Amino acid sequence: MNKASTPTEAVLTRRSIRSFSDKPVPLEIIKQVMDTARWAPSGCNFQPWEGAILTGEPLRQLQEKMRSTPPQNPQEYSWSDPEVLPECKARLAQVGADMYAAMSIERSDKAARGDFMAQNLVSFGAPAVLMVYFPRVMGPPQWSDVGMWLQTIMLLLREHGLDTCPQEFLSLYAKLIKEYLGVSDETHIFFCGIAIGYRDETDPVNGFDRKREPLESKIQFLGFE
Repeated sequence: MNKASTPTEAVLTRRSIRSFSDKPVPLEIIKQVMDTARWAPSGCNFQPWEGAILTGEPLRQLQEKMRSTPPQNPQEYSWSDPEVLPECKARLAQVGADMYAAMSIERSDKAARGDFMAQNLVSFGAPAVLMVYFPRVMGPPQWSDVGMWLQTIMLLLREHGLDTCPQEFLSLYAKLIKEYLGVSDETHIFFCGIAIGYRDETDPVNGFDRKREPLESKIQFLGFE
């Protein structure tokens, strides 16, 4: 995938990549992106975000620990509550159906679906992963700030021709990840991982058609001529 030359192109070419090449991610690009992303919006200038970026042997060792450890119970937080809304559940079902259809995996093939889900543990082969955490004292407004920071990072990476996949899935191993990184579970919550690398252009999982709701169904325009 070519570099994004405008913010609009970065937005439109960013997607959750679920198959990466093994091409290494240059440290100088990662540092430049993370340094620029410090200027993301932050209410009250709290700058709540914290993280660690792993590659190579440290990443491999952490992934091996996750592979040999069951998900924690209770979960760090719930990301599935919106499924109680029929429209949200339908959107989830649609994207899942489109993704598995692109890979020619039938709904009844539970083994293949399970194998693909397990790829989350190795971040779909991404050579680098950003692990995101922040102090537990941070509330919903600061969670929003972290989201804006992460979107900024993902768009800046597209400017450099890199791709990402946000992974709330990794919060199922939050305590293990924090212990590995030397982060206190008592003081900090783990939010997500961000897989970073170059997309495999040949894998159909990276090319299925994504759907979004029409603009008019979500946004009102009042007072315009």
